[in-house]
Amino acid sequence: MELNAERLASQLQTESLRTVYLVAGGEPLLVQEACDAVRATARAQGIGEREVHDMEGRDADWDALDASIHAPSLFSSRRLIEVRLPTGKPGQEGAKRIVAFCTAPPPDVVLLVVAGEWSKAHAGKWSDAIAKAGHIVVVWPIKPHELPGWVTQRMRSRGLKATQEAIAQLALRVEGNLLAAAQEIDKLVLLQQGKDEVIDGARMEALVADSARFDVFRLTAAALNGEPAQVSRILAGLRAEGEAIPALMGMVVKELTTIIALSRARNFTEECKALRIWDSRQAVYKRALSRHTPERWQWLLREAGAVDRISKGRVRVGQESHDGWLQLERLLLAVADKGALRLLAA
Repeated sequence: MELNAERLASQLQTESLRTVYLVAGGEPLLVQEACDAVRATARAQGIGEREVHDMEGRDADWDALDASIHAPSLFSSRRLIEVRLPTGKPGQEGAKRIVAFCTAPPPDVVLLVVAGEWSKAHAGKWSDAIAKAGHIVVVWPIKPHELPGWVTQRMRSRGLKATQEAIAQLALRVEGNLLAAAQEIDKLVLLQQGKDEVIDGARMEALVADSARFDVFRLTAAALNGEPAQVSRILAGLRAEGEAIPALMGMVVKELTTIIALSRARNFTEECKALRIWDSRQAVYKRALSRHTPERWQWLLREAGAVDRISKGRVRVGQESHDGWLQLERLLLAVADKGALRLLAA
């Protein structure tokens, strides 16, 4: 059966855990919370062991997963085994193993498959097998016009009441960032301290920090994520706020250095662990890696050095452009879109 996140929560409250679950979608917060609901129910139903297997491309060890599934439990009568598919596709071998599990599931294992991306192209016999044996939970991204409703529902679930004006304010501030919205709502719960009052626009203004303010972290994220329009917008905001280019370049160089290390790594997952990159950030780096070759990333890092020199006045007339902001924008647009490389070379 295919469920949304809300129906999953009600199903978990009214039935024993199914044999297998697939939680899929491109919105990390909602996927994480749906998985957390399954994990919490597993603990409540006496499942004391949990294993996690990251399955990514050629590095996916399906034999190890199969051996783990059929191994006897050491500490608990039942186990929760998680299979993470960052791309949303298990491949031919993985699909075969998942179908085999769903056809004859061991009585002591609950399988939770987590897909970081999802569309009709991701589905197949393996997901059909999961649907027959358990539940599929597809978490679709929240569209801009749906965000106020999502904020309203989440605030209500936390015991908060707000006017339409206040909700619209919060939705505007977080600019579609659900994690930021969730954090702001949790902060509102603490600041309200159980007060049974309706938060109006003025109260919201006083309570909520501006999560949508322009900062260098969002700037580099937009560049790596392939969002050139957002890059230009954030950069314009930073410039208007009086930021200095040298203060931005540290993070820009750091992210370029990170992407270069990932581009040269034999094992993406292991390199992410070594660099302490969170799971929720790995998809961003993957998208960036598909945009340029390792040699091109190295060239972009050298261009970042040129931008830094320009911003500090360490260039000769006619050698490089003297507009540091223009060159920084060209650099980040080239990171975001390979079609913009010609601008940087101009």
